Amino acid sequence: MRVVLAPDSFKGTIDAPDAARALADGWRSVRPGDELLARPMADGGEGTLAAVAAATPGAVLHEVPGCTGPDGRPVTGRYALLPDGTALVELAVASGLPLMARPAPLTATTRGTGETVAAALDAGARRLIVTLGGSASTDGGTGLLAALGLRLTDADGRELPDGGASLTAAARVDRGDLRPAPAGGVLLLTDVTNPLLGPDGAAAVYGPQKGADPAQVDLLDRGLARLADLLGGDPEQPGAGAAGGTGYGLAAAWGAAIAPGAAAVADLLGLDAALAGADLVVTGEGRFDATSLRGKAVGEVLARAGRHGVRAAVVAGESAEPGAALTLTALAGSAHAARTDPARWLHAAGAELAARAADPAR
Repeated sequence: MRVVLAPDSFKGTIDAPDAARALADGWRSVRPGDELLARPMADGGEGTLAAVAAATPGAVLHEVPGCTGPDGRPVTGRYALLPDGTALVELAVASGLPLMARPAPLTATTRGTGETVAAALDAGARRLIVTLGGSASTDGGTGLLAALGLRLTDADGRELPDGGASLTAAARVDRGDLRPAPAGGVLLLTDVTNPLLGPDGAAAVYGPQKGADPAQVDLLDRGLARLADLLGGDPEQPGAGAAGGTGYGLAAAWGAAIAPGAAAVADLLGLDAALAGADLVVTGEGRFDATSLRGKAVGEVLARAGRHGVRAAVVAGESAEPGAALTLTALAGSAHAARTDPARWLHAAGAELAARAADPAR
């Protein structure tokens, strides 16, 4: 058999490459002669860098020490340089919410991601892909853009401090020193379609997750509105509100395109080519439910499997759809046990699926 292993990460427990590896090891313990193709997936948010780097021959990971973390403390940025000259940067690596010592919704910044992008351009990247997701800030991407040379000043000509709250005082934007976008263009990957502003916008929907109370949400939304007045562009574009408005900032200032993350990652990984002639594809995630089929990695894999006429199996930590997935919780006997040692139970899931392939009556 030819089997494609294309799981997403099981958030908080195991990343997609390690999940694919555990499934493969389990499968080989039962059917060692089968051809296994690992295509660990992601949806454009956290984990995309690891998934693409693991599945792309010739990809080289580079670290960027001393970047500015979302709360100002130093962090290490990271990007992957792909063989075609594309640099892949994951915003969450240098600007993610888990990096915060405590929530700071008004001052958190994306500057570290901009410093990572600058390092990738300095290294000769000809095209840029930025994955948006897991951000700590609601700064419209202004910290990122400041690291690339954009200047925002108040009415007295003073440069604004980092963070979304300061944007309400913005009076002028100076693009004179802004680095040009790479010749091959800039692509932003996201799994959300929120606009920049309003009740469905970056501040209202995601600000509370980053610690913002109602008054702070209002302040951040007004700041983003002021930024939109100065930068222009389209604040209503689907995905403009991704990563605290970073989607909007890069689209308006740098002409970046915004695309659904799961489909773009599948294309990057050559998933269609892997599926051609496959007998089975195995995908999975931490929790499988109705939302899994709407723009997420698992839904993308299942849709492409259907188009290729390939049978599919889903492995999940747990499932809201009875019988739709082989769950680690069932194999382990409890959700706690499954989360404590996910690699062990993914190995067991791979072995179980291989046994079922050998004996369809199981």
